[in-house]
Amino acid sequence: MPKNSISPEKGKDIKKEKALEIRKSTESDKLEIENIHTKAFGETEGPKIAKLVRDLFHDKTAMPLLSLVAIEGEKIIGHILYTKVKITQTTEPVSAQILAPMAILPDFQSKGVGAQLIKKGLNLLKDSGVELVFVLGHPGYYPRTGFTPAGVLGYEAPYHIPEEHADAWMVQELCSGVIGRIKGAVQCSDILNQPEHWRE
Repeated sequence: MPKNSISPEKGKDIKKEKALEIRKSTESDKLEIENIHTKAFGETEGPKIAKLVRDLFHDKTAMPLLSLVAIEGEKIIGHILYTKVKITQTTEPVSAQILAPMAILPDFQSKGVGAQLIKKGLNLLKDSGVELVFVLGHPGYYPRTGFTPAGVLGYEAPYHIPEEHADAWMVQELCSGVIGRIKGAVQCSDILNQPEHWRE
């Protein structure tokens, strides 16, 4: 990342860009996390997404979940949440999660914060034994972090995805050999498994 600097010849300190820290969220972060989603998704959708996050934190069927925050300086600027999903219509056990939602404060968007949150989350999930991760998101963004369309691979979304948006339903394999061996319908936690979260 570029550094903002002032020539030391002029007797001034060199200023460095603040390093981004990513860590698991804590109970004391929750209000700020809701605030980030409210601001990131705007006045109409923001409060709904903030409520979704709040409800997911208390949804036992979403456990185990992984909640990460991105911090610059001492300010929380981004959040990502992964929750448990089940693959039905298969007899073979598989550990899977879904990424939903992710938000970055507007002033910090398009700076790679989201990609770093995703990468850190996927690494932690892989280390914990998770084999598949799903997301319903922008098909121009998530493939950059390793996601690929899920429907054509045999993974049915919890609710019907219109054909013109089929590429928005994506999956990433964290354990080699799962895709192609296991197929089925994805069942989210009780809170996320509601139709309003699967409409445009």
